[in-house]
Amino acid sequence: MSSVLYDAQGPRAKRRNIVLTVIFLVAVAALLWWVYKALKDKGQLEWALWEPFFSGTEAWSTYIWPGLQNTLKAAALAVIIALPLGAVLGIARLSDHAWVRAPASIVVEFFRSIPVLVLMIFGLALFAQYTNVSSDDRPLYAVVTGLVLYNASVLAEIVRAGILSLPKGQSEAAMAIGLRKGQLMRLILLPQAVTAMLPAIVSQLVVIVKDTALGGAVLTYSELLSSANTMSGYYGANVIASFTVVAVIFIALNFALTSFASWLERRLRRAKKSTGAVVGASDAQIPGTTGTGAGTF
Repeated sequence: MSSVLYDAQGPRAKRRNIVLTVIFLVAVAALLWWVYKALKDKGQLEWALWEPFFSGTEAWSTYIWPGLQNTLKAAALAVIIALPLGAVLGIARLSDHAWVRAPASIVVEFFRSIPVLVLMIFGLALFAQYTNVSSDDRPLYAVVTGLVLYNASVLAEIVRAGILSLPKGQSEAAMAIGLRKGQLMRLILLPQAVTAMLPAIVSQLVVIVKDTALGGAVLTYSELLSSANTMSGYYGANVIASFTVVAVIFIALNFALTSFASWLERRLRRAKKSTGAVVGASDAQIPGTTGTGAGTF
């Protein structure tokens, strides 16, 4: 039986796929065994190296939890600032006025082209020389500044692409009934584009959470990854154990974020479905057109 995307497999193709699948699984099993054997030979699987994470709370309360708090703090501040800033820049790039569109385009293209680590380093130097921010708070300010400048520019492009992906007929119909450009964007385009943009926005939020580790590696910001480095030295060079625990925490954190976004996307899609109720002619009124005669039938 054929499909729209590909032809149905014949007996030889099915046998070949089964053989390739078995070979792949054997190769993966061999790789996992090799990793396990190498770690065991190096003594990295000794219980003494993993014990601090499973018996007692010292490792969690002293290193992991404070580092996780700093990671979440920097990521949350960056998200709170970058999301609205990116939306404003993305909408500004769609403006009909060149004096609005050109500066927004320059800002987006400039900061989108610079590595986020470079922005963090520049931010640290800026706060050190031209502000009164204390040396203890400078790493946090620099990390948030770099994350905001870079990710707001990327989010601006996501917003712009999401709005441009909508059919032009909707804009033309809205203008035909007398909606202004601001009303068109707020009432028609943005509500529809949010659902389309949500997967890309969530992917960028995951990037923000992970990029906080750059601040620990270079700017001495005591986030989760840098705390793991300190912790591994304190507990007798259990580097593999420490970074494995940190990796699992990052995976769980980002999985929770993407799961929430998937739930929100499904909820938004269900909310946009018609209820099946019959709307009378007297009920068909577009917000913002009362008194103009537009939007009534």
